[in-house]
Amino acid sequence: MKVSDKASNRKFTILIKKEHEGGYSGQCLELPGAISQGETIEELKTNMVDAIHLVLEYIESKAKAEKRNVVEISA
Repeated sequence: MKVSDKASNRKFTILIKKEHEGGYSGQCLELPGAISQGETIEELKTNMVDAIHLVLEYIESKAKAEKRNVVEISA
C-alpha cells in the first residue's frame, strides 16, 4: 500500500491564517511543503487533504528513485 493511501488514517495539524484579501491559507505542521488556500475553512480543509496526499506521493516517488526505503513508525 502506498504511503499516500494511508494518509486518511492519520491526523495532521494545520496552521490556518485568515488572509487580508479574503479566504484562508493553511500549512501542515508535520509536512511543511503541504500548503493550500480556500475561500472558506471547509474548502481549505478539502484542499489541504489534496496537498498532503501530493506531498506524500512526491516523497515516496523520490525515495523510490533514490532507491531508499520508506518505513512507518509509531511515536
